[in-house]
Amino acid sequence: MQADRRRLLKAGFLALSLGAAQLARGANLLAVRIWPAPDYSRVTLESDTALKTTQTFIASPPRLAIDIEGMGLNAALRELVGKVQASDPNIAGIRVGQFNANTVRLVIDLKRPIAPQVFTLPPVAAYAHRLVLDLYPSEAIDPLEQLIQERVMAKAPAAPHGLPSTNAVVNDPLGELIARQTLPGAAPAPSTRRQDLLPPPAVSMDRPDHPARPQLAPGQTDRLIVIALDPGHGGEDPGAIGPGGTREKDVVLKIAKMLRERINASSVGGSPMRAFLTRDADFFVPLHVRVQKARRVQADLFVSIHADAFYSPRPQGASVFALSEGAASSKDAQWIAQKENKADLIGGINLGSQDAQVQRALLDMSTAAQIRDSLQLGGSLLREIGSVGKLHKPRVERAGFAVLKAPDIPSVLVETAFISNPEEEEKLRSDAYQQQLTDALMRGIVQYFSRNPPLARNRSL
Repeated sequence: MQADRRRLLKAGFLALSLGAAQLARGANLLAVRIWPAPDYSRVTLESDTALKTTQTFIASPPRLAIDIEGMGLNAALRELVGKVQASDPNIAGIRVGQFNANTVRLVIDLKRPIAPQVFTLPPVAAYAHRLVLDLYPSEAIDPLEQLIQERVMAKAPAAPHGLPSTNAVVNDPLGELIARQTLPGAAPAPSTRRQDLLPPPAVSMDRPDHPARPQLAPGQTDRLIVIALDPGHGGEDPGAIGPGGTREKDVVLKIAKMLRERINASSVGGSPMRAFLTRDADFFVPLHVRVQKARRVQADLFVSIHADAFYSPRPQGASVFALSEGAASSKDAQWIAQKENKADLIGGINLGSQDAQVQRALLDMSTAAQIRDSLQLGGSLLREIGSVGKLHKPRVERAGFAVLKAPDIPSVLVETAFISNPEEEEKLRSDAYQQQLTDALMRGIVQYFSRNPPLARNRSL
């Protein structure tokens, strides 16, 4: 009893010495990060233990208040205030303060109404516990409309007084419909409903529940040919990191942007081409959302771009992968697919989101026709890539990549080189090799369409 009493007295004395604020601190903040993007802005707080929070969203003016229990105001939180960029499309500013002795309040002032998602992530890879604040605009961007508007603006000559030019939409039926709705005094378009202005999603001609559609005749301009380019990783997920510190997410984004310029300046059979990037900056996109984006722009092809890595520096060469409904074509393919499928864990997906669960289930419906077309696309790309560098495998490999599961879009994943190999890391950093690789990918895409003309789509004209 005397010993227990002495221990209690000692603990009480320690409490008085440390003070209430020290005892209540609980968590130590390790890092703070902000990832701005048009799709959504993410704020991440990384700590040595899981943070307990409550949140309040105020609609007018829009702002999100987060109370973090067991933490005192510290330098890392003050640093977060200065990380907000003026160009952030969603966050106007951040304020932090000591709400009470045991709680810090974080207030995010917003530029527009948002639908916030607040969730925690357990430790994974190089990360400790993370509190994630995803700030989605209440009105989501329509990527297909944005793509068409870019096409219209790219073709438009300068017009006086800031008015759109009628010459901007010659032989562009979708652009013509948009222009007719925006020109002052123009006659109304046949339909003003968005769903009536856009062509239906492309479907495989081999499916029995859809009749075969006519293909484009040479020289016919019927619609945009849309290529979805998917730079892997991004934001919280750096991807593989080479021995020289090169991050996969940076290299593949640069290659995707270079390829976008080539595609946007090209046409196939008289039909203009347009590239759509699943991410055009350094932010994280969940795997199922990448596929969902490609389907929303009704992409004709989906090309995911990566830079491979292995636990030893010896492997080298580029690879091309298509989806497998069953077993992987090799142990290497299975290992790479498992590694790439972990991107959601590292990048940080809200597993509690019902929408995410539904979308992942809907995309698990790939067809034999889609896989056949994907193998043809992969073969075209592999032949051209082999003309500018080494190949890791001489054939298209197959495995269960989550990002290749669009049931109606030929989809491949290109591992441009082994970033874990010092020589190939240096090549990936080289402007000359990036250009050669971009040229090869472009030739492969054109070669695929020369053998598989894109399907014509109906339009409301």
